[in-house]
This record gives sequence, C-alpha cells and structure tokens, in this order.
Amino acid sequence: MSSNPQDPVRREERILTFAIIGVLVAAVIIAVVGFLFLRHPADIIEGQADATSIRISGKLPGRVATLYVHEGDMVHAGDTLVHIHSSVVDAKLAQAEAMKKAAAASNRAVDAGARKQTIQSARDLVAQAEAAEGIARKTYERLEALCRDGVVSKQKRDEAKAAYDAAVAGTSAARSQLSLAQAGAREEDKEASAAMVGVASAGVGEVQGILEDQYLLAPCDGQIDQIYPEVGELVSMGAPIMSLLRISDKWVTFNAREKYLNDLPLGKEITVKIPALDMKEVKARVYYVRDLGSYATWHATKATGDWDSKTFEVKARPLDSIPALRPGMTVLYYPD
Repeated sequence: MSSNPQDPVRREERILTFAIIGVLVAAVIIAVVGFLFLRHPADIIEGQADATSIRISGKLPGRVATLYVHEGDMVHAGDTLVHIHSSVVDAKLAQAEAMKKAAAASNRAVDAGARKQTIQSARDLVAQAEAAEGIARKTYERLEALCRDGVVSKQKRDEAKAAYDAAVAGTSAARSQLSLAQAGAREEDKEASAAMVGVASAGVGEVQGILEDQYLLAPCDGQIDQIYPEVGELVSMGAPIMSLLRISDKWVTFNAREKYLNDLPLGKEITVKIPALDMKEVKARVYYVRDLGSYATWHATKATGDWDSKTFEVKARPLDSIPALRPGMTVLYYPD
C-alpha cells in the first residue's frame, strides 16, 4: 500500500497551526493575568530639604584683610568672621576727630568770654572818654557864660556845645564796649558754637559706626555655606561677604499640584522619606501653602472633561532634629 505524499505536509501544517494557537492562547492568558495583577504606581511628590540662609554683609567698603572661617565651618553667635580694612574711612575718622577738637576749642573760647586784657583796654577807653567829656563840659560851660556876657560869639558857644555832645556820645560808646567785653559772647553765639560741637561729634560717631563693620560677627549659630571674595579683594558697601546656614531651622519644600492639596492641609503631620539617608522616614508638619502663580499652572489638554490645575508650594518642618539632613537633599512624599 503506497503512502500519500501529501500526508507529511498536512501534518506539518497542523503542527504549525497548533503551535500558533498555543502561542496566542499563552499571550492572552499572560495579558489577562497581568491586567488582573497590575497595580497603578503610587503617586510621588518630590521635594527637597532647605534651611535659612543669612547673607553676611556690612556698611564698610574696603579690602578683605582676613577671613577667620572657611566654608563648612560651624560657628556660634558672636564669632568673628572677617576683617575688612579701609584706609579711606580711617582718614575720614581722623578728619572728623580733628574737626571735633577744633569745634570744642572754639566753644571753650566762646564760653570763656573776652580776655582780661580786652576788658582792661575797654576800661581805659571809658576812662579816656570820661576825661574828654569832662574837659568838653567845662569848656562849654565857660563859653556859655562868656556868651551871655557878650565876650564870645554864639558860634563859639555852639562849637563848644557840639564838642561836648560828641564827648558824651564817645563816653556812652566806650561804656557799651566795656559792657560787651564783660558780658562775653551772646547767647545765640554760644548756642551756635555748642551746635557746631554737636555736629562734629555726630560726624565722628557716623564714621565710627561704619568702622564697627570692619569686623563682621556671626549673628547666630550655624554653618558657613559660601564665601564669595578672597583675601585682598575689594568689596563695596552692602556686598555679601559670605552666607551662613542656620541649620537648626530646616524644612522641606514640595511643589504639589492642586489635586493633592486635600491631602496636605495646614497643620497636618505627614511622613516623608529621604533617599540619601537610606529612605529614612521622617515626620513633618505642614506649615505653609502658597499658590505659585499662573506660570506654574498645568493646562488641560482635552477640550472637554478636564480642567486647569495650579501648582502650590508646600512647606513642612520636621518634628524631630535630624542633623544628617542637609539642604538640597531629595525628599519624597507619597500621597494617600
């Protein structure tokens, strides 16, 4: 009995067909199992740790003479951080002190009044004027009597009267000069002189106030984060010299979409994880929520059925001290 040559071909076709069907069935089964056991990945809000940063600067423009700290150093409140030297301000201080001394000397002279020699000279002038007045008075009286007897003319008598009146005026002027010399300067002059001393003293105080910033001190405990100028460089007034991290004041910051705000109300305690510390779990309390503005809005991509979602900045402060937590570390929060 001869075999049909088409049987092996048909057998191979049936085997191939069964194999394809088996692969399809296996794929369907795997897809169904995967769909049943597939879990949606948990939402993660990523943020970072931060701390208060204080910029150290002063009123004194000058040259950095000495840096007493380095980046990373821990300092305490009142520690000296940097010395800034300014020869220009030193010169201004010397000038202000010289002006103060000159004003004080002038004020003492005004308070002391006229010198004894000046007063004695004024007394001599009074005596001289009184003597001249006496002679002029006697001359006038004689000519007045002679004029009544017709011996001299009225013109001579009038000339003697004018000389006598002039002598009386001279005596009055000399007495006034003596009175001024004895009384000293006027009250207005004394007040003006005292005011000049005050102005000069204020000038010295102003320069000294600027020079107080030649040594800048740490305002609080913390760590030196960055130092900007090098020794020998010039710095202007108010320019930051270095930044100080107040590491005792730490917090974590998140940028959360609006749909997560219901899970992050003010005052709520949340649990965050820190990857750099082996996913250490840390308790923190939300204390700040603020809208970041329109620039951080997530706009809807669908024409209908969707809405724009704003982004909010959320801050939370750890409940316990974590010395190993450094500013800039990544912090993860998993919403419920």
